[in-house]
Amino acid sequence: MTLHRYFAWRFLTTFGAVFAIFLGLALLFDFMDQVRRFAGDEVSLGALLGLTVLNAPVGFYRILPLLMIIASVTLFISLARSSELVVARASGRSALRALVAPGIVALAIGAVAVAVFNPLVAQMSQEYEARTDRIDEDGSTLSISDEGLWLRQGSSDGQTVIRALSSTLDGTTLRQVTFISFAQDGTPVRRIEAANATLTRGGWDLRDAKSWPLDRNPNPEAAARAYDTLRIPSSLTPEGIRDSFGSPSAIPIWELPAFIDQLERAGFSARRHLVWFHMELALPVFMVAMMLVGASFTVRHARVSRTGAAVLVAILAGFALYFVRNFAQILGENGQMPILLAAWAPPLAALGLALGRLFRLEDG
Repeated sequence: MTLHRYFAWRFLTTFGAVFAIFLGLALLFDFMDQVRRFAGDEVSLGALLGLTVLNAPVGFYRILPLLMIIASVTLFISLARSSELVVARASGRSALRALVAPGIVALAIGAVAVAVFNPLVAQMSQEYEARTDRIDEDGSTLSISDEGLWLRQGSSDGQTVIRALSSTLDGTTLRQVTFISFAQDGTPVRRIEAANATLTRGGWDLRDAKSWPLDRNPNPEAAARAYDTLRIPSSLTPEGIRDSFGSPSAIPIWELPAFIDQLERAGFSARRHLVWFHMELALPVFMVAMMLVGASFTVRHARVSRTGAAVLVAILAGFALYFVRNFAQILGENGQMPILLAAWAPPLAALGLALGRLFRLEDG
């Protein structure tokens, strides 16, 4: 038990050191990216630092499996060089038993990442989007609620809020839609209701629409006009609307099932969010697999194997599995692979390959 606690503590401190180093690099690179992005705006240094702190963890969270394999290689190379693994095996413990404690730590790190780090990163991502929207007011956002979907589009004349009861899968056709236009000072200037609205190049084409002027008019109903068709200029594109959903990573995992249900009831496809949800559930297994992959190449004594080549192969194997997992995610989002297969096959396959190599080494 003491040896297990020792290996667990060594692995935890190693992962913590790797985590801190790469987090510092992520903050540095993201700060330079924020400086370039807002170079033409009057944004203070403090605001740029705040945006960096909010945005850097979003990308950093996605490379946690790569940090796991780097920490695994670092730990077992250190144990091999100090002959601690040799001593442990000489005492009657197999290499597989020595990996039990680091495996439990890797599983716990994955679970904490999903349960705690995921919601934290999601909240930081939402705050980052809110701050950047205040800096750049010409953007567009979309949200889903029980009352339907809400979309905002901006221009030099002001903002327009769009509400619809339902939509097509790509968000280009809205049903039972309401447009409320606001001037630059926030004063409402016009309200339009239509049976449906279709997004085409350069604007929305409305059918069976009715318009009420709201500015400087004591009786909007008296000045209301009905239109069989009406066109409202817009700079939105179908790609822009899809991007307005934001990344599934911007939604805390505990709120993701309810958001998926709202998406489906609003008429949108929730496949992308379902794939992300299951991949997050599979993350702890993938973290254990990455730890075992690193161990399978470096757990032998330093004099038995060529250390440099073993480290290189272990790192390359980890990166290959990481990119296979991302490729499976893309296939799942595109509907070319079942969701459960896309989310769970890469971690389970990586786990099986790592265990197979360890069993082979142990048997030899």
